[in-house]
Amino acid sequence: MIRTFLLALTLSSCLVASDDAIRKERSVMIPMRDGVHLSTDLYFPAEAREELPVVLIRTVYGKQHVIDWDPLYRELVRQGYALAIQDIRGRFESEGQYRRREDGYDTVEWLTTRPWSNGKLGTVGCSYQGEAQLVLAAAKHPNHITSIPLAPASGYYKPGRAWQSFSGGVFELAQTAGWFASNGSKVFYQPPPHIDRQEWFQSPDAAHFDPAPKVDFDHYLTFLDTLPIDTLLDRADTPPSDYKLWATSNPDGPYFRNLDLVQAHDNFNIPALFIDSWYDYGPEETLEIFKLFSKNALSERAAQNQFIIMAPSTHCGFSDATENTLVGDRPLGDARMPIQDLQIRWLDHWLKGEDNGATDMPKVQYYLMGKNEWKSSPTWPPANSHPQKWYLGSGGQANSRLGDGTLSRQSSSKSGYDSFVYDPNNPVPSLGGHTCCTGSDTEAGGYDQSEIELRNDILVYTSAPLEQGLEVTGSIELVLHVSSSTVDTDFTAKLVDVYPDGRAFNIQEGALRMRYRDGFENPSLIEPDESYEIRIDLRATSNYFAPGHRIRLEVTSSNFPRWERNLNTGGNNYDETVGTIAFNTVHHSTTQPSYLLLPVVGEKE
Repeated sequence: MIRTFLLALTLSSCLVASDDAIRKERSVMIPMRDGVHLSTDLYFPAEAREELPVVLIRTVYGKQHVIDWDPLYRELVRQGYALAIQDIRGRFESEGQYRRREDGYDTVEWLTTRPWSNGKLGTVGCSYQGEAQLVLAAAKHPNHITSIPLAPASGYYKPGRAWQSFSGGVFELAQTAGWFASNGSKVFYQPPPHIDRQEWFQSPDAAHFDPAPKVDFDHYLTFLDTLPIDTLLDRADTPPSDYKLWATSNPDGPYFRNLDLVQAHDNFNIPALFIDSWYDYGPEETLEIFKLFSKNALSERAAQNQFIIMAPSTHCGFSDATENTLVGDRPLGDARMPIQDLQIRWLDHWLKGEDNGATDMPKVQYYLMGKNEWKSSPTWPPANSHPQKWYLGSGGQANSRLGDGTLSRQSSSKSGYDSFVYDPNNPVPSLGGHTCCTGSDTEAGGYDQSEIELRNDILVYTSAPLEQGLEVTGSIELVLHVSSSTVDTDFTAKLVDVYPDGRAFNIQEGALRMRYRDGFENPSLIEPDESYEIRIDLRATSNYFAPGHRIRLEVTSSNFPRWERNLNTGGNNYDETVGTIAFNTVHHSTTQPSYLLLPVVGEKE
């Protein structure tokens, strides 16, 4: 949907001085194979005369301000790179409808055949810019030499995790609605058809023109807790977008499968340096992609040159680290890492041929939260990480942190259970966690959960104070035996590190919609009051539970607005407005054990 916006503009030269060291060529319209043109800003060292290696950034957010998002980008130009920043198809200044893999390939072909190019191209960027790198890598252009994908998880299709919009079949409401409300518009103001697009966008007035319609985001937020969720953005008067398709499609259905995302069968042929964060929404997926780039490599050179760095920050927050790093409210020590220098050395090695030791580092570097130190490993997960069972137990009153729920290495021999009332009209509020882009109070990071844990609709299972420290590094899984009074409901879980002073910081979390307990393709409702074994993916982390700390697990049925509320009716949920109360139960006994599988680093017992 393109609307024409008539403006009288004076056309002038496309060369704009960004600073004394950089020359900018704005809004060059690069042709794609089908005749569509993609608007691209080109930056060059002001005095460059030789052929240059190229660094490409493809963005969905509007190219004109991207160069100032990260100090790295201007520094690359100053150090002898041509930098290309492109609006993807159908966004901002670019023509056409949304498309991916072919456009990236065609862009690389155009850039690397210019007289000023040395024929070698690398890619950088975080979030969508990281996602676009994955898709381009799968296209395998021979001149795409290397990649540095930061927080790229949304570019990888994992069943039920397209763009990280579902967790166990539960829709990621705050993140998905927030992104589409603020950045998902399909409407952009454009010049009249009779005016040359390149000349128009290169004019002085257009340099400050934003094609995206303005959105009253505060107005949107007043609708975030209203129902039904499928028409949420319609009620909030945001521009047309694909939000409703995301909210109403099966988590692993044809719509998501047909998005041009990287999948497990893709292969690759470039060295890559991955960077992501433990409090981001996709550390598990980024780690899987890192392994996939090696496993599905087409050459030994690519297979042996995959590296990853996992920081403790939130989404794209690597530069926020200080000698006293806070992630949310959680103090995590000196988490600094020279991310910019590492990226420059990496590009210099692969695109300029410098023998600078860029690959003389461990394959895996990760920050061990709690112990607050960087660690390394030749593999992920570390070879000495193994699953350790921690069993849920209680005297039947695990409701709230004041209850009697326990977490221990021994399974209870008694038949036990804990029940709680889940009312979709009074869901458990989100506090921190692993999300981004919400625009609301649902911010990511570690926060003290102890006050929320006073609610009786949260089952709380806590270990005794640890006599010895415990490193948990890898993927976490929760196995529960559950039942419900309704035909469908959700179970959510949260791993928590309880400090000696009582602060309880969230580490990881997950959810499962009961209709998807056996997979996403063929959902089936449950029989009321019948017991089912379910597995909840709590995803990957690295956390040290220090001596004197306690391991805690929260189990409930909501985490709102991070995840949508299950109305418990068994209907579509996305188009419903009236729910029913569920009486939900977690069983724990020798015959129906419920336990947490923690990836513990150390010798097996």
